[in-house]
Amino acid sequence: MKYILLIPTGLSDEPIPSLDGKTPLEVAQTPNLDFLAKHGKVGRAQHTPRKFYPGTDVTSLSVLGYNPEEYYTGRGALEAAHLGVKLGADEVAFRVNLVTVDGEKLVDYNAGQITTKESRALIAYLNKTLSNDAVRFVPGLTYRHLAIFKCKHGLTGLSAACEPPHLVVGKAVEEHFPKGPGEELLAHVMRDSRKLLRDHEVNQVRVDLGENPAGMIWLWGQGVTPNLPNLTKRFGVRGALIAAVNLVRGLGHFAGLDVLNVEGATGYVDTNFESKGQKAVEALEKYDFVCIHIEAMDEAGHEGNVKLKIQCIEQFDRYIVGPVRKFAQSNKDTRILVAPDHGTSSLKRVHLREAAPVLLYGAGVQADEIVWFNEEAARHSNWSFAKGHELMNEFIRKSGSSLRATSQERSRGILPRISSAGRDAPPTRSSPIDASSHNDNEITCVL
Repeated sequence: MKYILLIPTGLSDEPIPSLDGKTPLEVAQTPNLDFLAKHGKVGRAQHTPRKFYPGTDVTSLSVLGYNPEEYYTGRGALEAAHLGVKLGADEVAFRVNLVTVDGEKLVDYNAGQITTKESRALIAYLNKTLSNDAVRFVPGLTYRHLAIFKCKHGLTGLSAACEPPHLVVGKAVEEHFPKGPGEELLAHVMRDSRKLLRDHEVNQVRVDLGENPAGMIWLWGQGVTPNLPNLTKRFGVRGALIAAVNLVRGLGHFAGLDVLNVEGATGYVDTNFESKGQKAVEALEKYDFVCIHIEAMDEAGHEGNVKLKIQCIEQFDRYIVGPVRKFAQSNKDTRILVAPDHGTSSLKRVHLREAAPVLLYGAGVQADEIVWFNEEAARHSNWSFAKGHELMNEFIRKSGSSLRATSQERSRGILPRISSAGRDAPPTRSSPIDASSHNDNEITCVL
């Protein structure tokens, strides 16, 4: 039996006025996703427990079958694992964003997608000028890096609430500095980084070229080493992960998955979709379980670029969903699960708390009445999970078991079915989907 898990993070969205009230997913041409929907099951899964912000560090745990309320220990440690950093008992890893500040406001959470070569020069400079016995910096890729703090009280001593920088864009920096235990130290490091970086030659060149300078670091997403049960042993499969984002790759490491490299995979909108799709199919010759994580739609949403998000969705459908669909049609003992971990609003440029649409296709899966894959179609489904981490147990079952939604499953009442005005039945080919507005569902960061 082969299991293919696709995690297109940020895939779902809100109705967009410029798209006549439809979402990018509804507008995008997705023949492969719609084929899987017509011959499979469409539903919803809530991967964000109430007390958490719907960040990829939380929601990716849930998609892979780990209850965040039990296993979440922070983003930083996941990214550290991918970078080969083993944290000591007194060390806390923070995610570092290189950001652009203009006056008192944060104007760009990724410093104009600064290159890895430029950013590593800046991180090396900070290690020479700002690091000490209490803090050191670890270079990553582009704008994403790490700061490792030593604290005798561990995470308890550095548990200040730290807002993700993409939620601070356009706002006064000082008003959104860390608040809580360790806030003075963290704010001091952030302020000093601004003094040191603003006149660095890398930033002088970027300004001359009209590019956003990386004039400050932003600390957030602190964490310590998690203790995760091995996913491959838990489900009895040999597994691999294809991802470009450090935290997802680090999660794969802790989960016991082989983390595969793909040429041209960037974790951004310019990622090589085709190479990731090809790599997934190749990996299925060796592995029973292959997970492919795609970040592009999330990045486009954070930039508020609706056209770009539609293009990314269509490339995902063509170059990743298409090849794995072809594989599944040729290899009948195969299941595909399309499970976005969260949505991303292209209007507000933030992650969405609303349950994300999910799609299951393949061996033992009995098709339902829903024939499209998008947010509105998913709201009509009886198949849903209020605790998203339970979805993995539904995905990996014995090949002979049917995955038709039973009355017992529906009676769990885990997510209420939503009916749009004037429509009580699930959308079918003869009843096209019209987007309907829904409540604002983004939340503020809680750590």
